[in-house]
Amino acid sequence: GFVSNVKDWWEEPSCVRFFERLASFSRLILFDKRGTGLSDRVAEMPTLEERADDIHAVLDAVDSPAAAIFGVSDGGALAALFAASRPERTSALVLYGTIAAFISWFPTAEELERFLRLVDDTWGTGASLARYAPSMAPDARFRDWWARHERQGGSPGAVKELLRMSAEIDIRPVLPAIHVPALVLHRRDDAAVTVEAGRYLARHIPGAQYVELPGVDHLPWVGNSEAVLAEIEEFLTGTRPAAEPERMLATVLVASIAGATPLALRLGDRRWLDLMERFRALARREFERFRGRELSLSGDGFAARFDGPARAVRCAEAVSQALAPLGADIRAGLHTGEIELAGGAGVAVQIASWILPRRCSTLKHADEHPGDTHCGWHDGHGFQPPAGAAVVQRAAGLDAGRRAERSFGPGRAGCPQGALPHDHVRHRAGHVRRAGD
Repeated sequence: GFVSNVKDWWEEPSCVRFFERLASFSRLILFDKRGTGLSDRVAEMPTLEERADDIHAVLDAVDSPAAAIFGVSDGGALAALFAASRPERTSALVLYGTIAAFISWFPTAEELERFLRLVDDTWGTGASLARYAPSMAPDARFRDWWARHERQGGSPGAVKELLRMSAEIDIRPVLPAIHVPALVLHRRDDAAVTVEAGRYLARHIPGAQYVELPGVDHLPWVGNSEAVLAEIEEFLTGTRPAAEPERMLATVLVASIAGATPLALRLGDRRWLDLMERFRALARREFERFRGRELSLSGDGFAARFDGPARAVRCAEAVSQALAPLGADIRAGLHTGEIELAGGAGVAVQIASWILPRRCSTLKHADEHPGDTHCGWHDGHGFQPPAGAAVVQRAAGLDAGRRAERSFGPGRAGCPQGALPHDHVRHRAGHVRRAGD
């Protein structure tokens, strides 16, 4: 692509899903072009031929005798040149949103100059998202990540130099010399590169397959990225992937800052905003640590999906413990059962959210039947199990592991025998143990 940072890609869930899907049917090799991202900065931007030599060097470094080269945006021109000049190292060529000539990217000198001024004024703020992923422009979290990606991909000066070098790209004479299997993908309403660029490539690369997809986003991992991945997988493996399941067994964790309103009033605007920044950063850190997938993270709350309740509980406890030195805590709800993959886990998030207002101070967890894990709270009058919900909050002197491993016999008024009122764990077999990883 245009600019990149291979480390920062793994901070964005949509990128992670995209690359993990590619890696599910291939050995995935990623690198930043010379002068961008984690690659060394250079005094002068290299030519396209020198960048092709870099691909050769990367393949040598990872002991890959030949690879399917996947080029995105102006990186596609580099990939095409490599395929034409080094067919023995290229098993296949995949081009997405690619240009053969710079005029397909910026049709006029005036349009390029306008973008260069935009780089001067706004690079690092995420403003270019409107061009590269307009469907994500309203998403504040994605825009923040894109702003950071701009800054980590290259400085404004490096970006302008790269664009001026790219203005010389014209590989149209090279296309007939490509004699490896080739797939050209392009979104019909791509906001950054006209679809005519993809059609031109397909017409002039001998034997190329061309697939035109709906959508406006230039970034392949946003929009209907699964359609892009399915075409690539079928082209490279000969097998079209089975349809993704619409439902799966998972645990949804929903949490928010406990007592957010009075806490915000006590802290004041600046300290509250600082706390929210810390909260979001540590939440994402714990999602990654416990293999969770972020569903939403905004305001003073978040929702995340885990492959089982043990990791979700530990994630909630870790967030709670990390917030304690900042004078804050969370309340959290869990739902374990079949969830809808589309629409952010659907009703599972609503079930987990519904339990948050309940008054409770510990983990309550019960397995009522095989399909779902149903959980409830103790309100001083006995155990109250709502359908499909759980609550996690910290209890003085008790951690989630010890509470989950404690065994109880039957007690009076719904309370476990010998248990504190707010230390209730109920299970059909009378015992709950912490699930293993």
